[in-house]
Amino acid sequence: MQVRRHSRVFEVVVRGEIDYDESDLLGAAWDEADECDMPATVVDLTGLTFGDSQLLRSLLDARRRHQAGGRVFVLLGPLQESVTRLLTISGTLEHFTLTNSRAEAVRTTGGW
Repeated sequence: MQVRRHSRVFEVVVRGEIDYDESDLLGAAWDEADECDMPATVVDLTGLTFGDSQLLRSLLDARRRHQAGGRVFVLLGPLQESVTRLLTISGTLEHFTLTNSRAEAVRTTGGW
């Protein structure tokens, strides 16, 4: 996982698998996003191949924290089939702002 700070966007790039063992890394990223208080956070999930309920819990927590702070929270895809399935089966997909390209994420966040 990588964290990048742009002028207006905090970006979290997730690759590989996220399960219980890696969930603390996401929590630390959300803490850092809160601390830097940028207008938007984009979570690049294009390289995420697997996520379990810990990923889902973490994404929902980040979304809640961003909404409470008046900040934009965007998932960048396209998502792998397993990640789409997790969000769909849990009924949470429609609760996230999902973009399918970096250009669309830039438009959604108002620029990087």
